[in-house]
Amino acid sequence: MAVFKVEGGHRLHGSITPQGAKNEALQILCAVLLTEERVTVRNVPRILDVLQLIELLRRMGVEVEQSAEDTYTFCARRIDVDYLRSEDYRRRCTKLRGAVMLVGPLLARFGVGYMAKPGGDKIGRRRLDTHFLGFRKLGATCDFEQGEIRADRLKGTYMLLDEASVTGTANIVMAAVLAEGHTTIYNAACEPYLQQLCKMLNRMGARISGVASNLLEIDGVEALGGTEHTLLPDMLEVGSFIGMAAITRSELTIKNVSYENLGVIPAQFARLGIRLEQQGDDIRIPQQDHYAIESFLDGSIMTIADAPWPGLTPDLLSVFLVVATQAQGTVLIHQKMFESRLFFVDKLIDMGAQIILCDPHRATVIGHNHQLPLRATRMSSPDIRAGVALLLAAMSAEGVSTIQNIEQIDRGYRDIDGRLNALGARITRLDE
Repeated sequence: MAVFKVEGGHRLHGSITPQGAKNEALQILCAVLLTEERVTVRNVPRILDVLQLIELLRRMGVEVEQSAEDTYTFCARRIDVDYLRSEDYRRRCTKLRGAVMLVGPLLARFGVGYMAKPGGDKIGRRRLDTHFLGFRKLGATCDFEQGEIRADRLKGTYMLLDEASVTGTANIVMAAVLAEGHTTIYNAACEPYLQQLCKMLNRMGARISGVASNLLEIDGVEALGGTEHTLLPDMLEVGSFIGMAAITRSELTIKNVSYENLGVIPAQFARLGIRLEQQGDDIRIPQQDHYAIESFLDGSIMTIADAPWPGLTPDLLSVFLVVATQAQGTVLIHQKMFESRLFFVDKLIDMGAQIILCDPHRATVIGHNHQLPLRATRMSSPDIRAGVALLLAAMSAEGVSTIQNIEQIDRGYRDIDGRLNALGARITRLDE
């Protein structure tokens, strides 16, 4: 198993460009199954989760051509439906949570889909009810034990989603675009990556209105055509790099961030006292030896919490928590969506951070104001985002830290050690 050896205390210098968005890539790659024509996707991140999904598509019968490092063309003219019942298909799906979004396109085009128990991050219970309920509303029958979903012909309907699930909304949208009649989806997720999916489907001939809102209207069509699509930069990488610059007291420029699609992320970092400068479509973080957490107008402790878009994405709360350990002041981090995502703070406490874990969803952080550096230690990455947060902590700590289970980090961040070392970090990848 590979580990990172991280020598902390080094400041970074230079510029870095975020990769294509992982969460958008997983949706877009599943959508290629909706047509038998060619679909070209650019800015594809070469990370473990995305590469696993591309390999899964190949095994399903999709023709895949790679014309550049980040550009792929897919043609799903012929799909081996029998493979969907195989143990190999189920085994690969259990390693990849994004595989759940294969069901909507398969159901719409072939009348059958199989939903294996999804893998991915171990961050608590992640229900699939929204997916199943949406498919049933469209007329499908679901065998929960076998994970089989079938429908002779999907029919449009009205549905109010039980939660604004991003993957659930994407799955239902991809099923509804080929359904007969009109579908209304209320309480739909509206993240930029979901918007990108809807825009791509419309270019393919779908009829989706209400894009960027939580009320989607879809008129089903008989078939979709091919298209070309470019993925947005990954807002989670952008947020991680902002936090990295702050906690290491570095000057850093993040290039080509698609600023208009970052939502409240820059403003939330500003609440921690971190200065950001927008320069065209780049973000410059000047060197700051200290950053002070704001208080609310009534003087109460600042709270940073996740919320459905346009609120703060939950995937960045781990980064905010680590950055706050070296801020001046106190902040309450409230993780509402996943009950296990804050449990990595015990490692930060071992490193000397002042954190009170109030319950599985809330942690109070009392910042050191860079007066007391974190101590190097040995730790393990529990999921993608907590893994990067621990990497940030190690980069700011005194001494050499060891991070195990870095395969979790590799699932979401391409060559993170090489890219950060080019900026002045000291990260060594070793087999242990």
